[in-house]
Amino acid sequence: MEILIIEDDSSIAEVERDFLEMNGFTVTLESDGKKGMDLALSGKFNLILLDLMLPGKNGYEICRLIRTKIDVPILMVSAKGEDGDKVRGLGLGADDYIAKPFSPTELVARVKSHIAQYERLKAGNNQNKTDDEITIGDVLINPKTRRVFIADNEIILKNKEYDLLYFLASNPEMVFSKEHLYEKIWGADTYGDIKTVAVHINRLREKTEKDPTNPKHIQTVWGSGYRFMV
Repeated sequence: MEILIIEDDSSIAEVERDFLEMNGFTVTLESDGKKGMDLALSGKFNLILLDLMLPGKNGYEICRLIRTKIDVPILMVSAKGEDGDKVRGLGLGADDYIAKPFSPTELVARVKSHIAQYERLKAGNNQNKTDDEITIGDVLINPKTRRVFIADNEIILKNKEYDLLYFLASNPEMVFSKEHLYEKIWGADTYGDIKTVAVHINRLREKTEKDPTNPKHIQTVWGSGYRFMV
């Protein structure tokens, strides 16, 4: 397994590299944002550890561009620990966010967890759970091809966005808590922030709802969770 670390603090990058290599990973270090982005887009890495504050191009820009080109787990690592920074990073497509200072063993555990989750998703993508399409109003979901159409227009979803939408639409009008959705979509053994559920819900609304502020299908049940209404 190959890991790319884009980090301009050499002491932190070297600690990350040492612990990951001790756990069997092959690690490439890059301190420049632009060069790191080019390496990330090569598609040769199984996971990317991405700092936010970088010379050349910041981590937010890099994350956004990676997500438009390739599908790879991205773990943001930064001294910025405010909730706004976490939400922004997750909203741009990061799979997880860990604030400095952090435990190197926790970092390794999160890397292993996200790679394992990604491998499970890839394996699941190659298995047709059912050939039956889901049609609710103007929403059509084809589980065989993992394609989604809204009023006959295809929308492009990331893996977890699709899995979340498919799960909710497969259980119409049932209310699921954030904790249940996180365990179902990301896995009970995944290290991460439960706020990612709300972030992904918001992204789904932006892509599927005519009025994301007043959603027709993906609704919030205050104090309980979310449901998909027909």
